[in-house]
Amino acid sequence: MQIVLPPELEQLIQQQLAAGKYQSALEVITAGIHLLEQQDDIYQGRLSELQQDAQIGWEAAQCGDLVEGSVAMARIRENLRSRYASAE
Repeated sequence: MQIVLPPELEQLIQQQLAAGKYQSALEVITAGIHLLEQQDDIYQGRLSELQQDAQIGWEAAQCGDLVEGSVAMARIRENLRSRYASAE
């Protein structure tokens, strides 16, 4: 596979090589691809967590276990206050 990079990316690769962090342009590109994979793994994990949280909320709603938004926010604020007060 051959790839033509825009000048700004070529410059970034040259900067990484000049800094001595990598021995070749291929190493720089490979490191970038690994970071992209890590970022995607983090995104997928967070998406899964959010989907699970949404499912829990949906199930609670189906059971009638709901709290009014203003009440929930007041409880959250109080919880935070007590956490920070005990940490001092």
